Amino acid sequence: MTEQKVLEAVIEAVEDMKALDVQVIDVREKTSMMDHLVIATGTSTRHLSAIVANVEKDLKEKGFAANSVEGRNGSDWVLIDFFDVVLHVMTSEARAFYDLEQLWTGARPASNED
Repeated sequence: MTEQKVLEAVIEAVEDMKALDVQVIDVREKTSMMDHLVIATGTSTRHLSAIVANVEKDLKEKGFAANSVEGRNGSDWVLIDFFDVVLHVMTSEARAFYDLEQLWTGARPASNED
């Protein structure tokens, strides 16, 4: 399944760059816009930029191009849309403020066995 490969590739790419507190949330029962949210924390805006660059490079090499990217260059929150998988990379301050995990409460944690 391509979606599962994209999800695995995103997780691997953020973990390769030492992103913190990587969470995967299955939102299939909450929205038709995407199936999985991946949320990760960077230690600084520079770290966020490095994580995003690594994700884009790694996934492009694997044949998965992003649909869109929002929030670059010094932003404290960057979103990369891979259609069914959406990655949010945030500083710890932005992550605490926006609290996406709470927003999606009730969405069950994703399993890598889908």
